[in-house]
Amino acid sequence: MDPIAELARLIERHVHRTGMVSTAVRRLSLFRADEPTAPVPAVYDASLCLIAQGAKQVSLHDRHLTYDAAHYLLVSVDLPLVGHVTQASSDAPYLCCKIDIDQAALADLILAEGDRAPKAELPPLAVYRSDDDLVDAACRLVRLLDRPESIAALAPLIEREILYRLLSGPHGPALRAMAVADSHLNQVSRAIATIRSGFDRQLRISEVAAAAGMSPSSLHEHFKAVTRMTPLEYQKQLRLQEARRLMLAEGASAGAAGFAVGYDSPSQFSREYGRLFGAPPRRDIQRLQVSGSILTPL
Repeated sequence: MDPIAELARLIERHVHRTGMVSTAVRRLSLFRADEPTAPVPAVYDASLCLIAQGAKQVSLHDRHLTYDAAHYLLVSVDLPLVGHVTQASSDAPYLCCKIDIDQAALADLILAEGDRAPKAELPPLAVYRSDDDLVDAACRLVRLLDRPESIAALAPLIEREILYRLLSGPHGPALRAMAVADSHLNQVSRAIATIRSGFDRQLRISEVAAAAGMSPSSLHEHFKAVTRMTPLEYQKQLRLQEARRLMLAEGASAGAAGFAVGYDSPSQFSREYGRLFGAPPRRDIQRLQVSGSILTPL
């Protein structure tokens, strides 16, 4: 069977309705949509996204990328994107699998290869033509869901093969740059990790810059070059997305959600929330509850 067709069959077997499914394979998530979706802001972890059926567009400010069953999306660092499914129907649903990148395994594999990262750094977000070997490895990873007793032993091996194939592909130089401590991509990745670990606290640029091994001015320059945002704008998006999740998934009030993610002013929270999501908190959550929209699309 064609690898893409097999991947579609496997995903559809495990995801029966619109939504995202976290799986017993730690770094594997599956997603299905039975109709096109509205644009949704979300922070995408460093990951490989393989569509088995349908199509999707993701945007990083003014940069728009479309991928489908013939192309995969590779995200090298955690990025704030706006994504929406563009092709899906009940007869031919959008089907996707996301495989998060294990940074430790990636560094170990690069070290084992004895390869040095090139000085040129590719964009951290890119779409490339899929190849059968990569899709076949993803199929084998999804098949492990039917053999849970084999996941612990085999999943790391298949994930390592997937990383190897990515390193051997056109985006390999960017992945290698992630493992080099003084590369800008690696430094920005460390800055992002620092911001995400304490997004509900006051942002101290000096601390983030120190964690990244950069000066504050260099951090600002390279952070914006990679994410199209300043560190403060990035933190704001993290806060607002978490507040949205708290209101929708846990029933928190707008005031409680804003306070939980670090806002002292309810009016500022409502204003910035509406700017990002297109409606103030209460109206946005009511809209999501009525439409059944998904907060974290792949």
